[in-house]
Amino acid sequence: MTFLFFGNKTRYQQIRQHKSLAAMTSGSSSMCSRPHGSVTEDKRKQIPDRVTLKKEIGLLSACTIIIGNIIGSGIFISPKGVLEHSGSVGLALVVWVLGGCIAALGSLCYAELGVTIPKSGGDYSYVTEIFGGLMGFLLLWSAVLIMYPTTLAVIALTFSSYVLQPVFPNCVPPYMATRMLSATCLLLLTWVNCSSVRMATRIQDVFTVGKLMALGLIIMVGMVQIFNGNYEALTPQVAFSLDRTPSVGQIALAFLQASFAFSGWNFLNYVTEEVVEPRRNLPRAIYISIPLVTFVYTLTNIAYFSSMSPEELLSSNAVAVTFGEKLLGMFSVIMPISVALSTFGGINGYLFTSSRLCFSGAREGHLPSLLAMIHYKNCTPIPALLVCCTATIVILCIGETHNLINYVSFINYLSYGVTIAGLLYYRWKKPNLYRPIKVTLLVPVCYLMFWALLLGFSLYSEPVVCGVGLVIMLTGVPVYFLGVHWKEKPKCIYSFIERATYVGQRLCFVVFPQIDPIEIANPPEWTDRSSGRSSFSANS
Repeated sequence: MTFLFFGNKTRYQQIRQHKSLAAMTSGSSSMCSRPHGSVTEDKRKQIPDRVTLKKEIGLLSACTIIIGNIIGSGIFISPKGVLEHSGSVGLALVVWVLGGCIAALGSLCYAELGVTIPKSGGDYSYVTEIFGGLMGFLLLWSAVLIMYPTTLAVIALTFSSYVLQPVFPNCVPPYMATRMLSATCLLLLTWVNCSSVRMATRIQDVFTVGKLMALGLIIMVGMVQIFNGNYEALTPQVAFSLDRTPSVGQIALAFLQASFAFSGWNFLNYVTEEVVEPRRNLPRAIYISIPLVTFVYTLTNIAYFSSMSPEELLSSNAVAVTFGEKLLGMFSVIMPISVALSTFGGINGYLFTSSRLCFSGAREGHLPSLLAMIHYKNCTPIPALLVCCTATIVILCIGETHNLINYVSFINYLSYGVTIAGLLYYRWKKPNLYRPIKVTLLVPVCYLMFWALLLGFSLYSEPVVCGVGLVIMLTGVPVYFLGVHWKEKPKCIYSFIERATYVGQRLCFVVFPQIDPIEIANPPEWTDRSSGRSSFSANS
């Protein structure tokens, strides 16, 4: 694999960078091999046998990555947008249930893709493998430029808003205070993810349990309200009464708001190479997590509507806090703390997975090759994490939350549809490719029908929002042809980028990950039965 993006093209350059950093950190011994001779036992334990991404994500951590990425800030923000666009409590609940069903259909398709193309990078890796470099780069470009930094920024702002809510009970927290707290949280979690994969996954495990407990508290209190007879708003004649009849376009926007709350269901596919036994654990984690989240989201919204009128919910900027103030009395402070912990875990999950997208893009030659390097001892993609953190801090300073959600939701749905359409095309293109999981054709077809309907009405009702999303994606076309497709660039460009990469390596102590010879010799997932040839080697 060569790195085509603005330099570092040859294997000679990679080897020279390896040697320079090795000499800087470990004298004459290579850091990609086991220490010998006079190296002490302590240092032998500190330096890994092979510098590569480690398989440290088991089934539990895989489930918490999916659940933790889905349950971030969406369930605390989106109920307002879903109710506003749907026009009634009953229709809003229907949107939440159907949103979970659509996510389940999509996740089944991604389970097939994830075990058929066992590469980290999710949508980007699959689209690149199926449709080629340009399509993959456009997804990567929009994701790195706006989709994941914006989602991270929204979650971080929600975190700071809920933390500061008790400090400013009678007014909106100051602009600078929320931004500074959000940036501090991002920097802290970036440091954690740079330090240790195990530490990051443990944080994800703990905070996922915490956010489920927070939602469990809301559900439990709501169920008590219902058992006490406070369910008038949930009766069919009241729930489906409409002050105004929503247009199909408005219902489509309600689904887009709900899709923001469900976004993240595909994020385990971004770290496939770090999952223990991915062919078994990836689909299991999906089958466990998506139904659980749908069930929790539906009950949470029922709990909200059992205690708050639609007018109260629409006027609240912090739905869960308003819910707590009405029902928990002096213990209402538990709610903003619980929500803050939930969003804190969501930030960690998004940083962990989105950095692997940058890593995968650089490995394919679509981003600067420095982003494809990992720390020589911690085996974490530090440059990719720093890029994700920096992009998010920039996004923090611009945009309004609900508009940003609309941009992100549209691009998310667009990328989902293209990826699942790729599944159908790949079956036609390589019918004999070994597929450990093969879903019935009805699943991707149903998803794509809903996807086309939703995007069509979204374009009709919000042409500016959708148009901005498309423009952002299409700005990647000239970047692709200049940065990736154009191979014979002036020598001065290669020299500059090579020097910058060398400096970045010295600052971050990173090298290219080593490839396991066993993985090269035995690629069972990628064997095309018709030719006996590895798909990976055909595309390298």
